[in-house]
Amino acid sequence: MKLAILFTAVLPLMALAQPSLSLVSETADLRVPESALVWPQKSGGRLLVSEIDGAGTAVDGQGGVALLQLDGRLIKQDWLRGLNAPKGMAIHGDRLFVADLTELVEVDLSTAQIIRRYPAEGAVFLNDVTVDAAGLVYVSDTRTNRIYRLQQGKLQLWQQQILSANGLKATAQGLVVGAGKQLLLLDDSGKSRLLAEGFASGIDGIEPLPAGGYLVSCWVGLIYHVSAEGKVSLLLDSKGKFNTADIGYDPATQLLYVPGFNANSLQIYRFEP
Repeated sequence: MKLAILFTAVLPLMALAQPSLSLVSETADLRVPESALVWPQKSGGRLLVSEIDGAGTAVDGQGGVALLQLDGRLIKQDWLRGLNAPKGMAIHGDRLFVADLTELVEVDLSTAQIIRRYPAEGAVFLNDVTVDAAGLVYVSDTRTNRIYRLQQGKLQLWQQQILSANGLKATAQGLVVGAGKQLLLLDDSGKSRLLAEGFASGIDGIEPLPAGGYLVSCWVGLIYHVSAEGKVSLLLDSKGKFNTADIGYDPATQLLYVPGFNANSLQIYRFEP
């Protein structure tokens, strides 16, 4: 009888458990930070943050990438400069790939030097980047509803008519895409399947969770949890305070990195599943 009473007492507590975010720290004085990327291969781990440093469509060479510790402390703000409104980033081996308005830029991580620029024909607003297990690099263009793919040194149009294509994340199941207010899964042929919908604004960043599901940001100031079954729940609403651009996530520490864009800051949250 005592065991039964204990069981019924625990059940309501379990039912109330919901994913949540708690603020850990904030890094100020960044220059229009747009994307955060964990660099786990670096000794001790590092964080790369793209800085637009001006208008989001300016071809001015002022943009770059800042290097931070995983606790948010700045190591070298001018780790890489000379970019044009840089946004999403992805790492493959010893290379960093950056969406740089109308070009995909390849960077040597060991030297922080630009190796090559790949112009995207017809591109207007390249936004996010991801790399799959085979080393294929994908980059979205939100303004033209396109996704380009870098394969064997050639950047070519891969998919089009993907409405407001923004956030990208290559997974074992396929390419996860933030398309407007929908989260889609594209297979190798480009055929899409709806993963989740119900977001209040256009999707920006996407981070898969080890146990399944995703963390998803919307630039206007919203962060969501998406369960493995596609249930969408709001974790953070910062509208009017700071933007929530292209997020980065470290599953080893459960830390979520949120570029504040117009607030020129980076917020670090702990995610409790």
